[in-house]
Amino acid sequence: MLRRQFIQRTSILTGGLLLGAGFDKTFANDNEPVSIAIIGCGDRGKGIMDILLQMPDRFTIKAICDVLDFRLAEARKLGSFTEYTDYRRLLDDKTIKAVVIAVPLNLHHDIAIAALAAGKHVYLEKTMTYNIPQALDLVAKAKQYPKQVLQVGHQYRYSPLYFKVKEMIEKNYLGKVTQIDCRWDRNWNWRRPVPDPSLERRINWRMYKEFSGGLTAELLSHQIDFINWAFGTHPDEVFGTGGIDYYKDGRETYDNVQVVLRYNKAAMVGNFGATCANAHEGYIFKIKGTKGMVSLLVNDGVYFPEPETRKQLTTVDGVTGATKIEWNKDGGIPIVNEKLKDGTWYAFLDFFQCIQKNTQPASNVLTGATTACCVHLANKAVYGHSIEKWSPGYNFI
Repeated sequence: MLRRQFIQRTSILTGGLLLGAGFDKTFANDNEPVSIAIIGCGDRGKGIMDILLQMPDRFTIKAICDVLDFRLAEARKLGSFTEYTDYRRLLDDKTIKAVVIAVPLNLHHDIAIAALAAGKHVYLEKTMTYNIPQALDLVAKAKQYPKQVLQVGHQYRYSPLYFKVKEMIEKNYLGKVTQIDCRWDRNWNWRRPVPDPSLERRINWRMYKEFSGGLTAELLSHQIDFINWAFGTHPDEVFGTGGIDYYKDGRETYDNVQVVLRYNKAAMVGNFGATCANAHEGYIFKIKGTKGMVSLLVNDGVYFPEPETRKQLTTVDGVTGATKIEWNKDGGIPIVNEKLKDGTWYAFLDFFQCIQKNTQPASNVLTGATTACCVHLANKAVYGHSIEKWSPGYNFI
């Protein structure tokens, strides 16, 4: 890999992006905005509403739905919308063309199927389903509605940064990747305020196994999904451990987990961990290969070449006058040099285009089912102290 070839074959060193400042212009809108509704007005639902309100030429929020009155009151601060407490009544509204489903994980499957049956396009938050049987069923049910879009909220598949990293992997700038190290740490109990004790399980549903897949589903699924996408793979063996190691407050899902995914065909090991008891390292996503490593944050990333690769990159090329490589203070090369939007914005841009063109999104029911199976196997390994194996029945792609 000569320095000239490295610079010519990828734009990461010249400050450009495959999907950069002109990305929005690439998807110019000549159509009417899509009438959309939000089912679930918790933190994530309101966050998505905020994104959609930044895209008035593509989406018009018509209605909101939540079973908790105070959640509706919070969402009401963002605008005036028709309000429902029963999602089935919302789905009866023929003027609503698409819905966002941002409810507790155990409800994803049933509401998604009801929305498809009502003729709606669906943006379904990750993880796609609570367990593997639901993933298998949703894949089968979605086939009955080929004209409707079902997009799953793994937004790394739309981020210009992560798209560029996938391109780097495909063009062999990392060499042979063998190790993936991921963390998503915090020093917080993950608990939301509860105005009425009777609402504890509804509000803090992430802490109870009946409703939630815990840290693996809510956080680590993003990184697990990216590895599936970037390498076109899935794990063959899943190991795990964890516990309620700090917050002895009645929760059921673990506050400290570590999962190891073995990708036999790709000859890689992926380490995915999260804790609620220390926030120093926060978010870590490192992909390590024989030629170099990428170290990622949610919206930023750096490429660290190995010594031999670095030597090739720094060789003076007086003939071609190749663009100068910009190194940071740690000896890495920034992957992007411009401020990116939230990954959800890019995801909804694609959601709009898929609705208009009747095409499948990058994060769809098949890719979503694959990651849902990974998460379910990981939780079985963590809570059951077992080694879980991939089944051919999970090969959706």
